[in-house]
Amino acid sequence: MENKKGELSEELILDIEHLLREMSVLIKRKGRDILNHFPITPPQFTALLWLNQEGDMTIGELSQKMYLACSTMTDLIDRMEKNGVVERVRDARDRRVVRVHMLERGKRIIRDVMKARQAYLAEILSTFSPEEVESIRKHLTRLYERMKE
Repeated sequence: MENKKGELSEELILDIEHLLREMSVLIKRKGRDILNHFPITPPQFTALLWLNQEGDMTIGELSQKMYLACSTMTDLIDRMEKNGVVERVRDARDRRVVRVHMLERGKRIIRDVMKARQAYLAEILSTFSPEEVESIRKHLTRLYERMKE
């Protein structure tokens, strides 16, 4: 599906873009289905993922990562605090700074949700040969690395 100059055809690019977009929708939908079995909303899960990855963060830092207004983030953190998954803690170096800290319940939810998501993916991948799975991993890794550049 290359043209005479060795360039990729528009049809091929459109097809790959469409497949990536549709896969993203399916992953998001399945992720929401999985979250329905846990006491957490999708935005709360995203916040916990950021805290799990980056460690304690201010509400401002977290709102920037999630592309949410600080006021929206404050409301989200209020609900998460009531749910027992995070707590606000004063920074030891600067008492004016308040950080959001993930509690053990939040860590447990992240762990359990990720296990459920991985089980779903494992079920799908089990229909492929080990060589095909390795090829998928290799090519997705290459695509991801190029997109990050």
